[in-house]
Amino acid sequence: MASMIRFRRSTAVAWIVWLAAAAPLGAQDNPAPDEALPLKSIETVPAARPDPDSVAPGPVVELAVLVPPTPAEKPPVPEGYVAPPPDLSQPARFLFGAKPEPAPLPARSLGAYSRGCLAGGVALPVDGPSWQVMRLSRNRNWGHPALVDYLERLAADAPGLGWPGLLVGDLAQPRGGPMLTGHASHQIGLDGDIWLTPMPERTLSADERETMSAVSMLKDAGMTVDPEIWTDAHARLIRRAASDPELERIFVHPAIKRALCTFAGDDPDAADWLRHVRPWYGHHYHFHVRLKCPGDQRGCRNQSPPPAGSGCGAELAWWFTEEPYTPKPGAKPVKRRETMVSDLPAACRRVLLAD
Repeated sequence: MASMIRFRRSTAVAWIVWLAAAAPLGAQDNPAPDEALPLKSIETVPAARPDPDSVAPGPVVELAVLVPPTPAEKPPVPEGYVAPPPDLSQPARFLFGAKPEPAPLPARSLGAYSRGCLAGGVALPVDGPSWQVMRLSRNRNWGHPALVDYLERLAADAPGLGWPGLLVGDLAQPRGGPMLTGHASHQIGLDGDIWLTPMPERTLSADERETMSAVSMLKDAGMTVDPEIWTDAHARLIRRAASDPELERIFVHPAIKRALCTFAGDDPDAADWLRHVRPWYGHHYHFHVRLKCPGDQRGCRNQSPPPAGSGCGAELAWWFTEEPYTPKPGAKPVKRRETMVSDLPAACRRVLLAD
């Protein structure tokens, strides 16, 4: 039964206005995140709370306050109930991004790095002896077992290189596939991002892992590394990462590639690892590792091997001209079409629907 409370009319109106202004936004009010940007939270600033003593007196009214009913318990799922299949007319990124768990299938990387999926993915533990996973809310610490093994080996070697431990960014979604936001690759569980910020000596809180920013290696956002930030320990870590026989490529900013060439000097064996370190846009907050397809696994498509040589000559010099950053005359912006499940290897449908 509703309880009756006596209020002055003006006081009641002020409080109702305050409660409405202070109410949090519902999920339906949150704007959708931009595809190319990381997810951001929305904060709600409550309105100023009215001071009852400052409200002009008014006539006394009766105000009914309804006590909400106790919500009914959710009925149990009937035995033998089968959930309806997902709507495959939606873009693949929405379908794969909605899967919180891996497909219970044997581990397989299916398709290409930028068009595929992951069966039997395993999670990199969020904490290890010398690594911590960042941005836990994204649920992107999944990969093929080969990738998880690689990262654990690299993390184990890091302290001996003068690097305290790894801060690990995005790997893949539980079932791989196109991501809701951000990367075009990272789809088959063989790509991973490693921050160029060393792991702190303490365990980061869940909140710190969401809000802490990686540090750029560039000086004044230019085309050289900042000598106050970039160290030989960075170079030793990337050299170790690039020397693993399972590695396909590492992507770094051109300025970092040039710093690695300087670090290698006249070492006659440097080309063996430097050829795998490829300059690319961005990648000055982290370096991106990519593994080869594991063994003779069918259905996984390797990239063409990188060219022979260190990559420290003319091909690197090209990145320090205007050409890579200047649109071609008459070029029109290309709107990328959404990837559908039908665009992925046929086996990815089974991965998506597996229970």
